[in-house]
Amino acid sequence: MKMLQKTNENEDIKLFEAIQYGNDKAFDTLFLKYYPGLCAYARQFVDFADAEEVVQDVMLWFWENRTMQVFETSLKNYLFKSVKNRCLTLINRNELRQKIFHRIHKDLENVYEDPDFYTVKELTAKIETALKELPDTYREAFVLNRFYQVSYKEIATRLNLSPKTVDYRIQQALKILRVKLKDYLPLLFFLH
Repeated sequence: MKMLQKTNENEDIKLFEAIQYGNDKAFDTLFLKYYPGLCAYARQFVDFADAEEVVQDVMLWFWENRTMQVFETSLKNYLFKSVKNRCLTLINRNELRQKIFHRIHKDLENVYEDPDFYTVKELTAKIETALKELPDTYREAFVLNRFYQVSYKEIATRLNLSPKTVDYRIQQALKILRVKLKDYLPLLFFLH
C-alpha cells in the first residue's frame, strides 16, 4: 500500500514539474487523473453542477498559477484541500446571497403587496457587487451586523477590536453603500 502511494506521489511530482514548464499534456493527465475524485469529494459540500464548476475552477487556477505553486504535503492533498476551501467559500457566498435576498424581499413586502421578483433579483446582484467592493474590514463588520444581527459588542469581541472601531467601520460601509446604491435607497431599509 505504501509502495503504491509512494509511486503515485512520484508520478505526481513528475507531472507537476512538467506542468510548471507549461506542458499541457502533463496537465491533461493530471486533470483526468484527479477530476472524477475531486468532483465526488466536492459533492459532499455542494450540488453536482457546483461541484464540477468548483473543480474546474481549481484546476484552471492551478494551471494559470503553475509557476508559483508550492505545497507542504502531496499534490493530491493540495488539490483536495483547494476544492474543499473553494466549496466552503461558495457555501458562504450563497448563504450571504440568500440572506440579502430574504432581507430585501421582506423589506419590499412591507412596501408593496406584490413585489416584482426581478427587481429583488436585480437588487440582490447590485448589493452583492457593492458589498464585494467594500474594504474587507468594513464589509466583515457590516455583514455581521446587518445580515447576521450580531451586535457591535459581539463583533468587537470576535474581531478583537473596540466597539468604537466596529461602529466606525459599519458607518463607513453605510456611507459607501449609500453612494453605490443611491438609485435603490427607498427600497433598502437596512441602509437607513
